[in-house]
Amino acid sequence: MERRNRSLKALNELVYIDSLDSFAKADALVKWYNDYLSEDTIEDFQLEFEELKKLEELFFRNINFLKKHKEETRIELINTQKMKRFLKH
Repeated sequence: MERRNRSLKALNELVYIDSLDSFAKADALVKWYNDYLSEDTIEDFQLEFEELKKLEELFFRNINFLKKHKEETRIELINTQKMKRFLKH
């Protein structure tokens, strides 16, 4: 029962995280990973079939979000470095 409760809590937190804006979402996903998957595996989750489908959907959506966020952050960093060099000269 404890595994099931922990699994449902993880799923509900992931649903909530999915509704956050970009930077808050990225930070929350890192925290979520550290809380639920850094020491355990996804196989330790005890969810019903429909819940697993929802978890799968959220995983793929968040993987795509993180890829996009990484690229946006990389571009922002490059622009910041350009501005810093410009201001030095």
